[in-house]
Amino acid sequence: MRHLILRHKQILFFTIAGGISAVVEIGSFKILSVYLPRIFIAEYNLYGIKYPFSNILSTSCGILTNYFLSIWFVFTRGRYSKRREFAYFVCLSFVSTFIGLFLFQILYHFIFRDALDLGIFVVSREMMSKIVSIVIVSLLNYSIKKKMIFNG
Repeated sequence: MRHLILRHKQILFFTIAGGISAVVEIGSFKILSVYLPRIFIAEYNLYGIKYPFSNILSTSCGILTNYFLSIWFVFTRGRYSKRREFAYFVCLSFVSTFIGLFLFQILYHFIFRDALDLGIFVVSREMMSKIVSIVIVSLLNYSIKKKMIFNG
């Protein structure tokens, strides 16, 4: 078991960093999706898009958390300067944000029709959509970040 963990240490650390980043993103999304609609009524429906500002702001929090955890614990420094590496990371994250926003809308409008009652608590359509879109985008991000930004 120890040999397996050491062999796949980067994937394990990426999963932990991704989990922490996801907690930051989901937590900030939950807070923002409750309080932003009180300030911006369009947050509920901006030209058919549900929770756009909450999604973008919470994803930004998750991206920054993920960047710092990635450079501290997951990947070794790449062949680029810190500035260029950060720029590539942000560009990839920008594209990922739109992919995540698109996936969220698809999941929210077409897949998750009802809240999930787990007995202890209820998982809303918004939260289920957010969690699933994070998982899908994370899988894509790992492979691209490893190959293109950091030493792969």
